[in-house]
Amino acid sequence: MGALLEVIVLDAADAEAAQAGGADRLELVRDPAVGGLTPDQTTVRSVLTATDLPVRVMVRDEPGFAADVEVLRRRVGELRAAGAEQFVLGFLDAYDQVDVGATRDVLAELDGCPWTFHRALDHAAQYRLAWDHAVSLGPDTVLTAGAPGGVDDGLADLRELAARQDIDGVTLLVGGGLREEHVPDLRACGARAFHIGTGARADGSVRAQRVRTWRDLLATA
Repeated sequence: MGALLEVIVLDAADAEAAQAGGADRLELVRDPAVGGLTPDQTTVRSVLTATDLPVRVMVRDEPGFAADVEVLRRRVGELRAAGAEQFVLGFLDAYDQVDVGATRDVLAELDGCPWTFHRALDHAAQYRLAWDHAVSLGPDTVLTAGAPGGVDDGLADLRELAARQDIDGVTLLVGGGLREEHVPDLRACGARAFHIGTGARADGSVRAQRVRTWRDLLATA
């Protein structure tokens, strides 16, 4: 099975470059320096016009992983009105575990749209328990580096999760400090979806050739 390549994009130009380079799916955010926040409706519309790839839109209004449920529910409605059909979200509670109740409340606005539980998971106090809680919420994808510090620190957990993802009924999406040298090991363990941000960028923008390098790597690893 070929590996899925998801690329973080900020605007329509990024989306066009990512598609030209061979990306399979896009994650649309603003402010990637704080882990990605919800983009505005105008940007969502322009990106959806620029590409026919699936676009997962971030639902996260502030740095950190707490949820203002009413604000986020309204935000999902606005994003759906702009044409968004896939999403990225996930929240932690005051004890740094998955906020199941808040996440479910926001999910109610998705009305069955596909979604990814994002890297809030990596910052949970009990990582494996948080994985189980995240999976229980029904995403088709869980994005994780395996550790707050990134893939280098999380490789052991990622290897185990790659082996059990089918049992849990989700796709493990590896991202967060992912480097090319990580890929052969992770592919050998069963990982089949990879998420890149800075690895696709040069001079502030996504570059098709950088995406193509990753596409070729995943085809041969």
